[in-house]
Amino acid sequence: MCLRLQELPTSIGQLNGLQNLNLWACLSLQKLPTSISQLNVLQNLYLWGCSSLQELPTSIGQLNALQTFHLQGCSRLEDLPTFIGQLNALQNLHLQECSRLEDLPTSIGQLNALQNLHLQGCSRLEDLPTSIGQLNALQNLHLQGCLRLEELPTFIGQLNALKNLDLNNY
Repeated sequence: MCLRLQELPTSIGQLNGLQNLNLWACLSLQKLPTSISQLNVLQNLYLWGCSSLQELPTSIGQLNALQTFHLQGCSRLEDLPTFIGQLNALQNLHLQECSRLEDLPTSIGQLNALQNLHLQGCSRLEDLPTSIGQLNALQNLHLQGCLRLEELPTFIGQLNALKNLDLNNY
């Protein structure tokens, strides 16, 4: 745990062999340096409980090897920028308890490798972009506690690989 860490040094981009970056419970972390894009082999980025994080640098879209991105408990994150669609290797996107997240960018439909999308507790999320219907590899979609979602979109029927759809408390 890094309770008091407010920001990472820009020199983090020099860790060329870094595959996993775990910033669990960095409650004071407010931003990530743009140099994070230099982590060319980074496969897993965990930002669990970084409740002060409000935005992501656009440079995260350059993490071509990123497979798992956990933003669980980033309760001040209001939106997911469009560059998220550039994460071509991304298989797991966890946005649980991102309670200020109101919508997802349409670029999310470009995540061709995405298998798991977790949106539990995104209580302000009002709808899903139609581009989610393009996620041909999506196997698990979790929408528990998405209290403002009023209806399940028709494009859900286009998700041919979908194995689990969790609407508990929908």
